Amino acid sequence: MVTFDNIIATANSESEFLQVFKDAFSEIDELFLEAHEVILSACYRNPGLSPGLKGTSEIALAQRWLKKYHNAFESRISQRVSSPPGTIADSIVETIIKARLTGLEIEHLEQIKYAHRLSMSAENIQGLLLEEFLAEQLTNYGWFCCWGEVIRHVDFCHKDRSLLQVKNRSNSENSSSSRVRINQRVRINQPIEKWYRVDAKTGRFQWAYFNQKYDTDQFSEENFILFVQRTLERNPNALPVEVGNPWQYLSDQS
Repeated sequence: MVTFDNIIATANSESEFLQVFKDAFSEIDELFLEAHEVILSACYRNPGLSPGLKGTSEIALAQRWLKKYHNAFESRISQRVSSPPGTIADSIVETIIKARLTGLEIEHLEQIKYAHRLSMSAENIQGLLLEEFLAEQLTNYGWFCCWGEVIRHVDFCHKDRSLLQVKNRSNSENSSSSRVRINQRVRINQPIEKWYRVDAKTGRFQWAYFNQKYDTDQFSEENFILFVQRTLERNPNALPVEVGNPWQYLSDQS
């Protein structure tokens, strides 16, 4: 089986490495976009960041990479239909709450249960909303979103080959951060910038990082909120609501 490491090892140069992908995309009449070139160049220059894909040939592997990127873009949060929780709530939670707040009725406990599950669903798409918001904003400054984790540990690659990793909160280490921290043998030849939206200890938003860097004011919590509202208005299915959720009924009555 062919891997990224195989292609990198046999390529005599970065341009030769990229040509493999250009040929593979051409074979299926797909354009080789600047975004593809920037992200793949980062993989070549930092072999430890290459995705763990395998293929029966170089062409097959390159086309699998493209499919992974394309599918993730097409199912970004503004377009996807998210699935409701696939598990059943544990009834002991209601018992615990009732034992402490004895005045609550069954109706209240049902509302708490469903509110918690709805909140968890919202948290599950929070990172996806932030990713797409940044993808829209950062494209004006030479950044490309790495849809589908087509490069490991990195969320955005820049035309100048800078790398960026983002997350919502300073205390919410994502899986990519964890893997980089734990795996000391990852072959990375350039630093990965790290940015988080809010400082968990102070509650302060960190949008100034981008505003100062690019002399703009378009990065803000207000604009992110507007993006979230617009996205959910256009695609309400991005946030799943379980059948029978009393909060849906209350919302419909308002």
